Amino acid sequence: MRDILANAGNHQTWDTDLAYAAGLAARLDASLTGVYVYPSPMTLVPPYASGGLLEAILENARETERKALGAAEPFVTWAQARGVASAAWQIAEGNLPLTLAHMGNWHDLLVLGRNADAPWGTPADIGAVVLASGLPCVVVPEGVAEVRLDTVALAWNGAIEGMRAIHAAMPLIALAGRVVLLAGVERERFVEKGWKPPFEIESYLSAHDITVERHEISASDDNAGEALLSACKVVNADLLVMGAYGRSRFSEWVYGGATRDILAGTKIPLFLRK
Repeated sequence: MRDILANAGNHQTWDTDLAYAAGLAARLDASLTGVYVYPSPMTLVPPYASGGLLEAILENARETERKALGAAEPFVTWAQARGVASAAWQIAEGNLPLTLAHMGNWHDLLVLGRNADAPWGTPADIGAVVLASGLPCVVVPEGVAEVRLDTVALAWNGAIEGMRAIHAAMPLIALAGRVVLLAGVERERFVEKGWKPPFEIESYLSAHDITVERHEISASDDNAGEALLSACKVVNADLLVMGAYGRSRFSEWVYGGATRDILAGTKIPLFLRK
């Protein structure tokens, strides 16, 4: 986990949405790239716009680009003051999920702030970015700036998404003072019951010198999100690691699902992996 990408909600201040990303980069001795993505001006032009309006929209986009480009040096200085050894600033014009998916090709982790008042800040928007990025993602609730890893909770029901999430989060899990396995009812893992070899999560973690406490959760799919959030409070978790969208995203948002409910209700950062 050497290269961290973080989405910046603006190009002027970063304490509110990138402080957690900078803290992660400092803890992991990783590089940090802050990226500010603004929409293409052509997507803002209404049908049958006058020439004057079109010119004004294009000029505004050029001014936004000029100011955002000028933030490179201040951002690097800001990140270095927070212990980040290597930092970079990028700007892009276009669709946020597609841009982050492209930049994800040379990064290991994406950090997203969840601010309902900002563009792409609602739980539904965050879900779209998580799915499009192709990266493990840390979603940071509004107002959370300090990286705390005293207790890391792992959501586990045997699903392959959970396996991928825990595997991807191992650099952070290794830094935890305490690791708690939030163990729910395990799903049928494979169509063929005789599939070998089996995967035992506690054996896997033990092989990596990680001792876990087991906290059992009894919940149906319909209230799994609420049960996980409640369990995080009980164990005083600082970070929840979980697989995202075990069902299709359409069914998650239409019929309900743990990912949707947790994105909407979490007060602690989430480490998500599809």
